[in-house]
Amino acid sequence: MTFWEGVLDALISLIPPALMGVIFWIMLRSILRADRGEREVYQKIEAQERAKRAHALGEQP
Repeated sequence: MTFWEGVLDALISLIPPALMGVIFWIMLRSILRADRGEREVYQKIEAQERAKRAHALGEQP
C-alpha cells in the first residue's frame, strides 16, 4: 500500500460522516427556521388579540 492509497482510503472513510453532518445541519436549520416563523406568526396573532381586547375595553392601543 502506497502513501497515496492510504490518503485516498482515509478520505473515502470520511465521506459518510461528512454526509451525515450535512444532513444533520440541514435538518437542524429547517427546524430552527420553522420555529422562527412560528414565533413570528404567534406574535402577530397575539398583537391582534391585544388590539381587539384594547378596542373592546375602550382603551387606546
